[in-house]
Amino acid sequence: MTVADAQLRAIAWLDERLGAQGIDHWVFGGWAVDLHAGRVTRDHADVDVAVWASDLGRLRALLEDDGWTHAPEPGERGCTGFERGRVRLELAFLARDEAGTVHTPLPEGRGEWPRGSFGDERAGFGGVAARVVGLASLIEDKSGQRDDPAAEAKDRADVAVLTALTRRPQR
Repeated sequence: MTVADAQLRAIAWLDERLGAQGIDHWVFGGWAVDLHAGRVTRDHADVDVAVWASDLGRLRALLEDDGWTHAPEPGERGCTGFERGRVRLELAFLARDEAGTVHTPLPEGRGEWPRGSFGDERAGFGGVAARVVGLASLIEDKSGQRDDPAAEAKDRADVAVLTALTRRPQR
């Protein structure tokens, strides 16, 4: 089994288990691009999933009961990692302010998410479907400037895939 196959199986497992437990979650990043596109467009180092910060305790117990190991990276801010086998899961934490704006709480403030990121949109392929961040918000997020040239190149490629999706005729 390839790493991509293992990651896709992890997405299916997460969607099934978190959904059954009533834990809201959204795939974002490169795998969200692929789920929207209906195919694997590139290799991924991890699976990015956004969850409510208030669900972290339940989520951690669920992951550890299934063999995932907490694997934080130095300097984490607003997120943490878990690993199982060859799959790394990056969890980004979400909170909502008094005005209803969703953000990631950070030590120095908050990380804003594009408006419309977290709805009920699902996408997938190969028998796997999951809740994903909205297409427009994904394009907005990946269109931003990056300090890392490799990350910026990846984001440019992702935006090209996503933009092509918006040009498809509606069914």
